[in-house]
Amino acid sequence: MTGFPIHDATPVTWPGPPPAAADVVVIGGGVIGVCAALYLAEAGQSVVLLEKGRIAAEQSSRNWGWIRQQGRDPDELPIMVEANALWRDLAQRTNVDIGLTQGGVTYLAKTQDELARYAEWLPHAKAHGVDSRLLGRAEVSDLIPDMSRPYEGALYTASDMRAEPWVAVPALAGVAQRAGARIVENCAVRALDIEAGQIAGVITEAGPIKAQEVVLAGGAWSSLFLRRHGISIPQLSVRATVAATEPMPMIYPGGAADDRVAFRPRRDGGYSLAAGGFHELFIGPDAFRALPKYLAQLRADPLGTRFLVKAPKGYPDAWSTSRTWDADGPSPFEAMRILDPAPNRRKVDQLCRSFHELLPGLGPVRIKTAWAGMIDTMPDVVPVVDRVADIPGLTVGTGMSGHGFGIGPGMGKVLAALVMGRDPGHDLARFRLSRFSDGSKMYVGPSV
Repeated sequence: MTGFPIHDATPVTWPGPPPAAADVVVIGGGVIGVCAALYLAEAGQSVVLLEKGRIAAEQSSRNWGWIRQQGRDPDELPIMVEANALWRDLAQRTNVDIGLTQGGVTYLAKTQDELARYAEWLPHAKAHGVDSRLLGRAEVSDLIPDMSRPYEGALYTASDMRAEPWVAVPALAGVAQRAGARIVENCAVRALDIEAGQIAGVITEAGPIKAQEVVLAGGAWSSLFLRRHGISIPQLSVRATVAATEPMPMIYPGGAADDRVAFRPRRDGGYSLAAGGFHELFIGPDAFRALPKYLAQLRADPLGTRFLVKAPKGYPDAWSTSRTWDADGPSPFEAMRILDPAPNRRKVDQLCRSFHELLPGLGPVRIKTAWAGMIDTMPDVVPVVDRVADIPGLTVGTGMSGHGFGIGPGMGKVLAALVMGRDPGHDLARFRLSRFSDGSKMYVGPSV
């Protein structure tokens, strides 16, 4: 199994060189960019995917590995249902075991109020044929035995899945390559090449590439890249810490979470642990700029974010990171090939204690490793998936808000359709770029 997460020392798999021209250039080698490239290539497009560091080296290999329909924003849910089916198909086409397992997802409810909130989401599941249901106390105990805490019930979706993201996304890149996509790592895109107001290609550190269409799937770096071209989006990035245990007995094959700890078994016999609803924001100029857009989210969850004084040097929203640069010289994307934040060690210790307290029968919890990722997030906790009216030929898919891994194949297919002028098969009005400038009120949907 590929080491987790992917980092600077991970060998380059796709060294290039990039082509001189393509139909479509995809910027960003996370799950969204990889899947967009895959479906564009399968549709007969000449596509090159450019990644400044390594495929999946940032949040796409650092997430929980959950592939969940449960709790999704209603506007994301139909795309996620499609993604659930696409994952099954894609897993059969990889040449490695990505750990795809239908183990279900369970949200544990400590109080009747929590259970009632889960019940309010159930009509959305029913509308899209998702098998989510509420469990009572006895059913929770049967599903996950020997838990030390009593629960009033749970929200449970048996058809939800999990996979190993540090294996799965590179494997999907292999599928894309076999479909005809060109993939180049260690090749930063410095700027768009714009002629007569529309896309003519991109300018990379290895030289220009001519193309009439560009997909930006840059994750935490998307806002910085767009700002250079006069496009402003209120995207921020938050740090989320994950820990991996040494092998332990299997007690439940899926993902589960309560108010203290989220966990799911891994293919190597250990568990991945995380804190649901907790993240950390490094304060930088974009944070101040975007604050008015985030007021609704802050009111809805005032304790979900811990604020840190400033972003480390080289981060997308660091005070010292340049917002303008010459395309003929080095860019911020070359200065930091991989955004590799240090995990919050106090949170790791806390997760370890919480997991042991919840399931003491598993024995001592020994941490194998821990890591953190920077999640690209939006004020309304749904992404931007849209054509950019001010720059014809540019399509953006960013701000997945921690939902990107599971929904990746679905969103990649949507982006491919947008590029080719085809019907994406889903209502994308909620994900439009203009919602941040047309006076729309920021609406945080009923996701759980």
